[in-house]
Amino acid sequence: MRITQKKTIAAIRVAFVGFVLAGQLAYAQDPGPRDWLKKMTSAVQTANYEGTVIRIQDGTVDVLKVMHMVSDGVVCEKVIIQEGKDLEIIRNGNEVHFIMPERKSVLVEKWDDKSTLFSTLPSSDIRFGNEYDVSIVRKERVAGRKTIMLAIRPHDSFRYGHRIWLDVATGFPLQTKLLDEHGKIIEQVIFADIRFNAKIDISDIQPSIDIDGFRWFTKPHRTAAPEVVTDWDSDNLPPGFRVTSTRGERLSGTDDPVTHIMLSDGLASVSVFIEPEKDKKAAGRSSVGASNAFSVTSGDFRVTAVGEVPAATVEQIARSMQPR
Repeated sequence: MRITQKKTIAAIRVAFVGFVLAGQLAYAQDPGPRDWLKKMTSAVQTANYEGTVIRIQDGTVDVLKVMHMVSDGVVCEKVIIQEGKDLEIIRNGNEVHFIMPERKSVLVEKWDDKSTLFSTLPSSDIRFGNEYDVSIVRKERVAGRKTIMLAIRPHDSFRYGHRIWLDVATGFPLQTKLLDEHGKIIEQVIFADIRFNAKIDISDIQPSIDIDGFRWFTKPHRTAAPEVVTDWDSDNLPPGFRVTSTRGERLSGTDDPVTHIMLSDGLASVSVFIEPEKDKKAAGRSSVGASNAFSVTSGDFRVTAVGEVPAATVEQIARSMQPR
């Protein structure tokens, strides 16, 4: 009897240890936030899809019909605004055509890696721990699909927060929210419906209207500028921001040289442009969507900071820049 009881207790112990180890192994194998961000980055770059997107920005709601395909590494995309603005966007690689039927005009731009829908998405290379925390919050359904919701929370008011709903099967972002320093939503993108691996032909990416006779305008493309050494610096940048590049450029419409200093905290980026001052304007601020800008005169120069960060961030950066 005692031998049987001992065997039973031993068997229970073995089973319990096995259960705990299995649970620990399963937990260790669960993808973490950075794994999901890597999956998201890959999905955005490679997914073929079509769907309906609701985009909310500056109190304006746009309903977009999107067709997106990647062929031999080249992004081809068509975005049609369904209501309100009369606009159609066609992308073929790095060339983007903004078709405006009411004006019978087409504006051509070069975009590099910029995304039509996801310009504020973070990458898997961002730094966490000092300026941001990232966590998996919960599971929800978006566009009828299972998603994992990620929260990226800043430690202070110098940067924005993110909420991202990633499709469990593909890692694709089905909903994104950009939050200001007070937790208010600045921009929101949500798929009302989506179909992955859609059969999209290159002919489907052509304009849906006849553009014969339209006027064509080409926006000057900022060419790759060389790295330069500058005397401009700051000893009062917001925490976490550091210089990532300094280039010399010439902006469209002027022959004056401009120094372009790029700053980043690992997620958010701010561009600082320093050019000779001509008009001695007062300091001024402006904003478009999530992007804020602040300009101030420093000696004989005009310093302008621009980025998708709070207004206080670009103002502190612009005011703190001084020649050594």
